[in-house]
Amino acid sequence: MLHTTELMGAKAYDAQGNYVGRLRELFIEPAEAPNRIARYLLSRGRFQPLIARHDQVASLDSRTLRLNCAERALEAYEPNESWLAVCKDLLDQQIIDTSGRKVVRVNDLDLVEQRSNGNVELRLLQVDVGLPGAVRRLLQGVASPGILRRIESKLPAKVIRWEFVNLVEQDPLRRVKLRITHEKLEDLHPADLADIMEDLSAAERQSIIASLDEETAAAVLGELDERLTSQIVEKLDPEKAADILEEMAPDAAADLLADLPRETSDELLEEMPGHEAAEVRGLMQFDEATAGGMMNPEFAYVGEEATREEVLAWMRQQEFHLEHLDTIVLLDKAAQFSGTVAVARLLLAAPDQAMRDMRSEPLLFLNPDADEKEVFALFDKYNLRMLTVVNEGNRPVGTITVDDVVSRLVSK
Repeated sequence: MLHTTELMGAKAYDAQGNYVGRLRELFIEPAEAPNRIARYLLSRGRFQPLIARHDQVASLDSRTLRLNCAERALEAYEPNESWLAVCKDLLDQQIIDTSGRKVVRVNDLDLVEQRSNGNVELRLLQVDVGLPGAVRRLLQGVASPGILRRIESKLPAKVIRWEFVNLVEQDPLRRVKLRITHEKLEDLHPADLADIMEDLSAAERQSIIASLDEETAAAVLGELDERLTSQIVEKLDPEKAADILEEMAPDAAADLLADLPRETSDELLEEMPGHEAAEVRGLMQFDEATAGGMMNPEFAYVGEEATREEVLAWMRQQEFHLEHLDTIVLLDKAAQFSGTVAVARLLLAAPDQAMRDMRSEPLLFLNPDADEKEVFALFDKYNLRMLTVVNEGNRPVGTITVDDVVSRLVSK
């Protein structure tokens, strides 16, 4: 295995044994091969640097790079934004370890050799984020390679396979050119991704949110600190921000908009579809320390006369967030609130059993202007997972889940 820092400064010779220059940088072309060292930058003092392609390298070690061609076959170096510079873009930079779900700093990069058609190709195998890489760089040129190896062997290794690395590039144009995507991040749990983002700079957080799909971005913003969430949304393109808000639960969107300047909040509401914007505006009328300020106006409700089989057939046709669906609200013939049914009880009922026969006791609800302390008290006393909010006409207008309660208590 070769280490990137050990290779820097290696002398390069052409096929005739003539000195060409010293190795100063390695480039990856993500569009061609995401882990292959595609080009080698050779410096020549006051002369223009040269570039050797991967198929022009015959052999390489920490001291010498030998080419399989003459110097005149090499290209003059011209900067290219679609090339990932291993030293400049990766060494000492923060990356995201998608396997360990954390932000780490790169100390070195480990490469492996592959023989191909008489030349040597280097492949980026893993990133060194531990003590061996740090010590290697600290003592590079001071201690001999043999002594360095002995020291490193006694230190705990900490490496990340290249396929688990997600780069953070703030420039959106360069992100496209380097084909940097955040698909790996989208596979993480939103809470884990939120923890990662809190360890990044403001610009890095902004670049990640801007490149995530709207659904994932909404879930992540829901897990972030409110102050950070407001900062991110305020700097987003209004159309992108509105698309993200549309994917959020209306109560979460209302809380977020309430923390933004009035002008920004109004602009984002104008960008949102009419129905969603109206829901959010309605929630923003309530004090956030009340049941109305905590409730979500989107909830599952059915008639109390419906049977278990009818309700299940209806549910299969809906697009619910299944992980949040554990209680169904019941309405009587006058469309007034008449109770709730736990989904677990629904699944165990007989096919022809009516929903009214499965409702939970006692009948619990609050009005929108009820203080949040009343909400907390009911959840605590009855170990609730969901509480219905009804208006003056006893019609359900929203529900409060245990997640809402926990989030509110944690933020206090």
